[in-house]
Amino acid sequence: MQPEERQQRIEAYLQRVEFASLEELSKEVDASQSTVRRDLAFLEGAGNIRRTHGGARLVNPRSDEFTFSARDTHQLAEKETIGRAGAELIRPGESVIIDAGTTPFHVARNLESKKPQIITNSLPVANLYASASMVEIVVSGGVIYPRLGVLVGPLAVESFSKMHADVAVMGAGGITLEGISNSHGLLVEIQLAMMRAARRVIFCLDHTKFGRKSLSHVCGLENVHVIVTDAAAPADLVQALRANGREVILAAPAPAP
Repeated sequence: MQPEERQQRIEAYLQRVEFASLEELSKEVDASQSTVRRDLAFLEGAGNIRRTHGGARLVNPRSDEFTFSARDTHQLAEKETIGRAGAELIRPGESVIIDAGTTPFHVARNLESKKPQIITNSLPVANLYASASMVEIVVSGGVIYPRLGVLVGPLAVESFSKMHADVAVMGAGGITLEGISNSHGLLVEIQLAMMRAARRVIFCLDHTKFGRKSLSHVCGLENVHVIVTDAAAPADLVQALRANGREVILAAPAPAP
């Protein structure tokens, strides 16, 4: 493949996912990481992308689809319902890994009374309890990606590889009987490190994620202990997940005042 074609494919890929690791880009264009680094240097010189530690990101995304604030407005009522139900699964004083998804953020919002130790790569979660006296926050290392409000890259992965927690609260882009998937390759590696660090893994997903496959495979269902969703989740898939041995909790809305 000629350099021009390779660079066009790299840029097109980043237009879809917004940021990616060197390994991910190397697989996408079937070239060595050193070759991809040279391509990224050229694209950065043209002002189209910016290199980060271990990867690259798009300078001018086409939409706000990936921003935390924009994503958090989608299925907001369902996320609040799931957040309350997910928080009920956490025992007082437990150590809890919370990933950077918007639904796990709503679990975090309901945890203060449990006085947990929270470990996270999510800036919104860290900011939520930055001044709280009853919640201890441990923030991973990594490169700050402001639009997503997340710490990413090899340092973030290494941070979680050295930690141990009672439970991990995770989000994702999709769930099928084949497993869990997410939209970003860089997040997948971090999520796997989070899951390995926890005794229990809880995925909190609204109904729109059911039956959907995102760009990157995260894990099979055997790595998931509990799935918390809302009542609109498709009954056939919920039943199939339960038949597969997964615990699925359908969160009920809070009663009207």
